Amino acid sequence: MKINYPATIIKVRAILNLSQDELAEKLDVSFASVNRWENGKYEPTRLVKEKLRLICKEHNIEMEARQCN
Repeated sequence: MKINYPATIIKVRAILNLSQDELAEKLDVSFASVNRWENGKYEPTRLVKEKLRLICKEHNIEMEARQCN
């Protein structure tokens, strides 16, 4: 399953009531990185993807799947 990272990041922030700055701090990245990922301009690094998976697992948040065309 391919993950839709922009949708997943937006969902995580909404469920956990986090700003982009707050999520950036949890992931040890910049606000700009979170913003770019949410806008689909870039994809998170492998390390950040793993941190995001752990956050989702810890809070029982299902990661969003990418739509196949």
